[in-house]
Amino acid sequence: MTFSVHGIAVARGIAIGRAVVMGSGRADVAHYFIEPAQIDAEIERVRVGRNAVTEEIHRLQHTIAGMGPKEAPHELSALLDVHLMLLEDEDLISGVKHWITERLYNAEWALTTQLEVLARQFDDMEDEYLRERKADLEQVAERILRYMKGMSSPVAQPPSPRRKTQQDLLLDDSVDVPLVLVAHDLSPADMLQFKQSVFAGFVTDVGGKTSHTAIVARSMDIPAVVGSRSASHLVRQDDWVIIDGDCGVMIVDPSPIILAEYGFKQRQAELERGRLSRLLHTPAVTLDGQKIELLANIEQPEDAEAALKAGAAGVGLFRSEFLFMGRKGRMPDEEEQYHAYRKAIEGMQGLPVTIRTIDVGADKPLDESRRDAAHLNPALGLRAIRWSLSEPDMFRTQLRAILRSAVHGKVNLLVPMLAHGSEIRQTLSLIDFARAELDNRGVAYGPVQLGAMIEIPAAALSLRTFLKYFDFLSIGTNDLIQYTLAIDRADESVAHLYDPCHPAVLGLVADTITECLRQGKGVSVCGEMAGDTQFTRLLLGLGLRSFSMHPAQILAVKQEVLRADTARLAPWARQVLESDEPSQALGA
Repeated sequence: MTFSVHGIAVARGIAIGRAVVMGSGRADVAHYFIEPAQIDAEIERVRVGRNAVTEEIHRLQHTIAGMGPKEAPHELSALLDVHLMLLEDEDLISGVKHWITERLYNAEWALTTQLEVLARQFDDMEDEYLRERKADLEQVAERILRYMKGMSSPVAQPPSPRRKTQQDLLLDDSVDVPLVLVAHDLSPADMLQFKQSVFAGFVTDVGGKTSHTAIVARSMDIPAVVGSRSASHLVRQDDWVIIDGDCGVMIVDPSPIILAEYGFKQRQAELERGRLSRLLHTPAVTLDGQKIELLANIEQPEDAEAALKAGAAGVGLFRSEFLFMGRKGRMPDEEEQYHAYRKAIEGMQGLPVTIRTIDVGADKPLDESRRDAAHLNPALGLRAIRWSLSEPDMFRTQLRAILRSAVHGKVNLLVPMLAHGSEIRQTLSLIDFARAELDNRGVAYGPVQLGAMIEIPAAALSLRTFLKYFDFLSIGTNDLIQYTLAIDRADESVAHLYDPCHPAVLGLVADTITECLRQGKGVSVCGEMAGDTQFTRLLLGLGLRSFSMHPAQILAVKQEVLRADTARLAPWARQVLESDEPSQALGA
């Protein structure tokens, strides 16, 4: 039966394929296709893992057999018996073999997929005792996975499956159809792995339009819907689904007519991308001759290649925190960071690179096991520069690595979430300290331009203080909107209140641009507004000449730039600012 699940549209486009339903915490399992010749080897990997866990449980049973009831209560022995029974469960064994043999999933992927199938069956059981055995099944599977993770995979990840035509989708059920991920949530660390995965799009139960999951989805240029509330519970493993990233809808078990309609939309989107690609080598200059700088936001050094291919004039935001995430507390040292920054700088082939110091906290924990549960609202807690200043050794390590990388090209150093003069002075003092440490070691470093993020209203209202200390400012509209409107941007329950067109938000953005221009200082927008074409003309009219966005958005924004006349847009932009309902004036 066809039905739809509604959420928040965060990354445009259409994805059609089979659903891979992922339970919380399982997105870090490797997902890749194997060759038919490797089927037996993958099945053997699961068998060896299962046997190892079985032997481990037998050893535990032997150990507790000689213990007294206080040391090893009867319930423990009964629990081990249940785990042994589950390890021998035919549905688990045959299901894993099915996913490996029929879908060519690697062993870990096959195991977690069958786990999701069986978990649904436990959820549907009427008997409460049997429903509770779902947790035992998950524990058994996790133990097998832990064992398998200690083994090296016999295969490298093959290329992603080819995209199939609509006729293929309607008639062919073979293994190389596109796959889409349906999950409760995806952490930023999960998203890094997603970049190398086989999925054509994803849907999550939670998240907002500018949550970090959504931001990375846009950087990957894949259709995505977040905040769907219940998608991971409604969709079943291997269901056919359509992700409409334009409307924020997922359609489950679509009819042939609906498939044909969305296939047509896919082809139209491909044609539009082809038309935009013709603008790649066209200079970003407005009709009245204003040169506009279109920069790229990146998360990893390897993203520099995509930035160049998109025609970026440089990197306006390198989110360095992704080098720190998902490492179970092991921070990258100075050498590792230096080589990562150097790789990005050299990858940009002489174009400028702006490196933002680590910005973790709120929706970007260092790893899932270290989420800030101690505070009611981590977004207002120890995050970004506040956290860096509380860890001066870590911060100086990063600063030294950035300064050293500046030997290899033009580097700008950007500091997030500053609000107080004391924070500014403390940060600048640590930068000087890092330079002195490098001098004492006789290590070369290069000059950097210093910039500050304007993402707190207090910062936007203290521009003259900021411009005394910094060479340029970068407006982070995502957090600026969040803090101005008191909206948690990762919370889907208040997503409808997140409003980039709010007069207060536009006023703070306009004032920041105006003051920077008045003092002859550089200013850019690096938040999501920079890549949203409905705001391009307004920002140009306000005087902005530097935009930083995901590489996938550059050509669409360039098209708007080429059609714009900033002289005519300036008075119109002022009218929008003075309007009680700017969204109506914008047509947003």
